[in-house]
Amino acid sequence: MKDLVVIMGVAGSGKTTTGRAVAEAGGWPFIEADEHHSDANRAKMTAGTPLTDADRVDWVASMTAAANGMPAPRVVLACSALTDFVQTALQAQCTRAVHFIWLDVPKDQLAARMASREGHFMPVSLLESQLAALTVPAGAARMDGTVPTDCLVTAIRAALPPADPA
Repeated sequence: MKDLVVIMGVAGSGKTTTGRAVAEAGGWPFIEADEHHSDANRAKMTAGTPLTDADRVDWVASMTAAANGMPAPRVVLACSALTDFVQTALQAQCTRAVHFIWLDVPKDQLAARMASREGHFMPVSLLESQLAALTVPAGAARMDGTVPTDCLVTAIRAALPPADPA
């Protein structure tokens, strides 16, 4: 069966960097969840207002439509997937088996990473609400998000079932 690997975690955990590296190492397509946010969602977060589940409905639908439309046997998605609502919606709407990989990073390192990013819409002020919203799904593989990316890629690939041949 085709699958979707969701590299999840709060802002600053390294989802995009790690997700791109995992996708590249496996020769799989990569989806960046931030590219699927509406302008309204981006404006809300930029203003320091956390999103609600209602705000996330179209976002999840857009990501799953993108993943479902790809012919590759495996797709990698960098997505916060913080709430049960998003996790359940990804699983319900995606025609692929969904595997969650949680990047766990200490709060002080997350804040430092977020503060050093230029041009990103997610302010450090939303870190607390992200941590409060974080629900790690049962069966998610926990990864130490502080290790070098190449080590993370190796660990993530080892934690996944073999990909179906193309």
